[in-house]
Amino acid sequence: MQIGPALRRLWRHEPFRRLLILRILSQAGDGTLQVGMASYVLFSPQSQPDAWAIAGVLAITLMPFTVLGPFVSTLLDRWSRRQVTVTSDIIRSCLALLIGGLIAFGLTGGGWQVVFYGALLVAMSVNRFMLAGLSAGLQYTVEPDEYLTSSSIIPTVGPLGVVIGAVLGFGARVGLGPVLGANRADAVVFWVAAVLFAGSVMVARGFHRDALGPEPGQPRSTPGEVWRGLGVALQHLRTRPAAQLGLVSMFFTRLLFGLFSVTVILAIRNYFNTDPDEALGDLTLWGLATGAGFIVCTVVVPVLARRLGLLRSAILVLCVGMVAQALPVAWPSMWVLFVASFFIGVAVQSFKICVDTVVQAHIDEEYKGRVFVFYDMAFNSAFVVAAVIAAVTLPDTGLSAVGFAVMALGYAAVALVFTALARRIGTATFEKGTEDLTGR
Repeated sequence: MQIGPALRRLWRHEPFRRLLILRILSQAGDGTLQVGMASYVLFSPQSQPDAWAIAGVLAITLMPFTVLGPFVSTLLDRWSRRQVTVTSDIIRSCLALLIGGLIAFGLTGGGWQVVFYGALLVAMSVNRFMLAGLSAGLQYTVEPDEYLTSSSIIPTVGPLGVVIGAVLGFGARVGLGPVLGANRADAVVFWVAAVLFAGSVMVARGFHRDALGPEPGQPRSTPGEVWRGLGVALQHLRTRPAAQLGLVSMFFTRLLFGLFSVTVILAIRNYFNTDPDEALGDLTLWGLATGAGFIVCTVVVPVLARRLGLLRSAILVLCVGMVAQALPVAWPSMWVLFVASFFIGVAVQSFKICVDTVVQAHIDEEYKGRVFVFYDMAFNSAFVVAAVIAAVTLPDTGLSAVGFAVMALGYAAVALVFTALARRIGTATFEKGTEDLTGR
């Protein structure tokens, strides 16, 4: 089956269209929020961040959900995922308004610093919870044989939304900075994020309460039942070797991507630039290059899967990541980093789409919410672990030929291990859910 007809078939589903728009708006808010955070915390005139500073920011914003995720994950299999989405973005809109107000009035020191980082912490943690719910609810918007097409589009529009939000945030910061001053311009960036979150709430309200699952009539759980339910979900995951292998492999690809990201941030801030505003501009260009790689996956993954199959496609994109990661070993310039970032973005996000497809196809619905939260926990913790490794091993400038070489070898190692274990499981197992594109 050709890509065009497959996409048109998906577009005929009104719930799928609404979910697509919802993800774009919500993650555009994320992108704007991230630009505001980077601008104020890492790229303000008074900061000279090292890898430990980046690790601290990532830990503050990502680790709480990683720690609490196993407990709250079962709620996604009990609560209306539509209501989770609406409530989450209402909370994030209010928090973005609060953070912007704190910055605008200079209330980010002393005791107010706790409020500032606490609000940022909750906003980012709620985001991961909400996205896990949307991932679990994807199957309600498409037909069962459309996993690959939908899994290649939905995770990709997220980065598209982030890119849109980053451009809006950067435009507000650069355009208003000379007029309002750095701090008030940063505040406006957070207020733009609040508007985008409010827009996603309006779109989410268009879904019926049970439109994204879970199935109605499931009983509420006591705390003891929650923990037992988590154990049952983990046991279910152990009986699905393809999904299990995908989750573990995804962790290591995100770890490598996180290492590279910290390297680029340090190089842009501390090596290639001395002016914070110029550094923020280059960081935005890097984000656009990486985001463009993410977006290209919408076309790349379905084409590869139709011609090669899902398993071979996953192995191929890991090899692309290895080659791209090796480029800065010989040419450690900023533009080479941007080019490498594009292809690494293609590789990492394409592999994620393949894993998304495997998880969607192999995990039973009653466990899907919990498993996708475990998925997000692996995603979050990989970035934090990567930042800590970078802090221990990288120079303040981030640039290290040995470091780039080790990352390239890391992709090679993941590809080899993934290939060996996948063949033991069976190639046919990984093709489940791809019928819409392959016609098999």
